[in-house]
Amino acid sequence: MTDTTSSQPAKAWSGRFTEPVSDLVKRYTASVFFDQRMARQDIRGSLAHAKMLARQGIIGAQDLADIERGMTQILGEIERGEFGWNLDDEDVHLNIEKRLTALVGDAGKRLHTGRSRNDQVATDIRLWLRDAIDQILALIGDFQKNLLDVAEANAATPMPGFTHLQVAQPVTFGHHLMAYYEMSRRDAERFADCRKRVNRLPLGSAALAGTSYPIDREFVAQELGFDEVCYNSLDAVSDRDFAIEFCAASALLMTHLSRFSEELILWMSPRVGFIDLADRFCTGSSIMPQKKNPDVPELVRGKTGRVNGSLIALLTLMKGQPLAYNKDNQEDKEPLFDTADTVIDTLRIYADMITGIRVKADAMRDALKQGYATATDLADYLVKNGLPFRDAHEAVALAVRAADVKGCDLPQFSLDELRTAMAHVPGAAERVKDDVFAVLTVEGSLASRKHVGGTAPEQVRAAIARARSARA
Repeated sequence: MTDTTSSQPAKAWSGRFTEPVSDLVKRYTASVFFDQRMARQDIRGSLAHAKMLARQGIIGAQDLADIERGMTQILGEIERGEFGWNLDDEDVHLNIEKRLTALVGDAGKRLHTGRSRNDQVATDIRLWLRDAIDQILALIGDFQKNLLDVAEANAATPMPGFTHLQVAQPVTFGHHLMAYYEMSRRDAERFADCRKRVNRLPLGSAALAGTSYPIDREFVAQELGFDEVCYNSLDAVSDRDFAIEFCAASALLMTHLSRFSEELILWMSPRVGFIDLADRFCTGSSIMPQKKNPDVPELVRGKTGRVNGSLIALLTLMKGQPLAYNKDNQEDKEPLFDTADTVIDTLRIYADMITGIRVKADAMRDALKQGYATATDLADYLVKNGLPFRDAHEAVALAVRAADVKGCDLPQFSLDELRTAMAHVPGAAERVKDDVFAVLTVEGSLASRKHVGGTAPEQVRAAIARARSARA
């Protein structure tokens, strides 16, 4: 005969079963060692639930007082690192509930009235993620502030703008940095918008069908700062759209920082030499004493793949699940937690790293002497003097070919040489006057792009002012 007794503590749901869970299954199914980070949110949600139960007359006033007293003690134990997390109790919810019952007796057993772990965990995740989003939004703000400071200091610092990694046209370093500000602004908008869908209360949906107790979900939502309740109990306990959306926003943010990192790595290379990074963001080589490696930007680039992987993991997790809750959803937490941790750490270090960029302005200017950066300005000059754009484009292309043969840049031509180079295009040569060389300078090129969004230093400063005003 099989002995169905066990020295193991009884599970909260064990009455239906005739044998205990094996140690292997306990380890495989338990989540307490990663979901305990939601302990504060779990306590907060439980206190709001208990307050509602008492307000509705479902539990007594003394039960509420005992629950509040016990939860205060448990929170203190957790914050002091004294709480004894137990694998046998599976998850953060049952660990806290068991300790509460040990402290306050039957009142602790009454706390779970009118709810399930299904709506409880869905609520805890949303509370936790809401806190994480608020932290991320603040860190994006720190990143933006420092980025704007560096951009303003370099609003008139010329550098090559690239397409296909080939020199294209002059821009300023400040204008280049403001492109990343715009990306970060969209990131902040996405997280703020995601927060709206996170901030809906599942609690009260119970296991999947709601509860027969006369609960007041709107009261709980107000207590916990939710904007509204989830309006379908089946969806409320099984929905993880908000987690996927958060990971998608995170993947985009990390993609932007990865692009920035790639540029920092390129710019720091001695072959380019546009910037240097502060030593605290770099490491050396164990064998080559001269090396200064941009490890932080490289790791940001690498960790982007990690965040992308978490997004795919959650999408894959949810794609085959029938309604309502399934144990699969336990796998939502580790990718979600890891994504939030990665984004928070990356933003924190990036905000500091921005202040550690040392710009090598002379190297940037020297690079503009390669690649005929003001060729488009010459074409625009011809157009303004009456030549059709396609003819102007052809004339300048011939001039670039001639400069390439001579081994010089366009501003180094004499007026006659420039006219001769364009002579095969009817009407081009006679439109080239003495004033042409003014438009072939880097400063002239930059100053001419003085519309909103352009790279003229005055427009870069205006963009920075708008950004600061919007942040105020």
